[in-house]
Amino acid sequence: MNHKIWRVGILKDSSKPMLGLHGLHLACRGLPNVEVVAHVDSNPADIAAKMAVTQAKRHYLDYQEMLDKEKPDIVILCSRHPFDHLPQIKAAAERGCHVYCEKTLAGNLQEADAIVELVERHRIKLCVPHYARHSLAFLTMKKMIEAGEIGTPLTFLGRGKEDHRGGGEDLIVLGTHILDLQNLFFGPPESVHGEVNANGRPIVKTDRSQTVEPLGPVAGDDVFACFRLADGVRGIFESRRGLASGGAVRMGVTVVGSEGALTTRFHDATLEAPPRLSRSRGAPEDGAAFEEVPLQECREFPEAEPLDYSLCATQLPTARYFLESQRLFFWDLIRSIEEDRQPHSGVHEAQLVQEMIQGIYASHLSGSVVPFPLAARTHPLA
Repeated sequence: MNHKIWRVGILKDSSKPMLGLHGLHLACRGLPNVEVVAHVDSNPADIAAKMAVTQAKRHYLDYQEMLDKEKPDIVILCSRHPFDHLPQIKAAAERGCHVYCEKTLAGNLQEADAIVELVERHRIKLCVPHYARHSLAFLTMKKMIEAGEIGTPLTFLGRGKEDHRGGGEDLIVLGTHILDLQNLFFGPPESVHGEVNANGRPIVKTDRSQTVEPLGPVAGDDVFACFRLADGVRGIFESRRGLASGGAVRMGVTVVGSEGALTTRFHDATLEAPPRLSRSRGAPEDGAAFEEVPLQECREFPEAEPLDYSLCATQLPTARYFLESQRLFFWDLIRSIEEDRQPHSGVHEAQLVQEMIQGIYASHLSGSVVPFPLAARTHPLA
């Protein structure tokens, strides 16, 4: 049987300084019937070594030139800077090229809406890999919740890293994973009540925070949000600046139910840690004993070359599930194109996370509970 060879172009511009990446440039390594035809980087320094990592055949300085000459089926957009994505996605969509894009999808909800319109009008598929969706720890939690291991779910509790970016920047850069997990576990929110503070006082519309990376309007060093979810579940997100110290991992999720609780953290620097379960019916902080539960493998890997875990030491944070998740997301994107369905982590899921972030600010500034979908699509701080 003849199989289509998927032509892939990778845009990873090293001329722009960024924090740690999630390994999107490694997503298609070793997959069958995939050919990386181009590596785009406006910085030609050490380009042979960069291309050896992505296994690309040719180098381009310019993204548009690559699209015109190579005509790839899929492009991988590695930039962490949200405002890079709309023009890049527009160029790809207008050429009928599918997209695999780093989170956060866009700099604001209006841009996210424009990306959704482009994707639908040009009938392409777009995947934004929120890698926790393929983490065995969180998939195990989801299966246990659905199996009734903690009784009736009551509250989803999520925290960001709460480091020097704590508050508004943490919400955008890392809170995206927490909010996306909340949606994966319990579906889209119905409404949100948010509080955002800076230096101990409620923020006002003109407040701005200095951010490590260019993220658009950001304010606050202390963010608290309560989402109303289906079936009476509450979703909580909180981030306060400067709480991470002494090697403690604060970023993670706890789900409290009527018969117990499940919890796990984002351990970027270690192997994937299993979730912990408490079967206490009391409050988790009231002497509850947590025990580790075994991870339940439920993922279906494609027939491909073995993953090269040595890349974890040089190309991305050392957790193995970054590599595993990227391969699974990219493989699912290919399947979604072939089957004409939405990817597992598609453009609408990424748009919803952007909407939730702006909903927190909208609620705080209006002093009211804000329903979804948001009526006002402009950024509340704009």
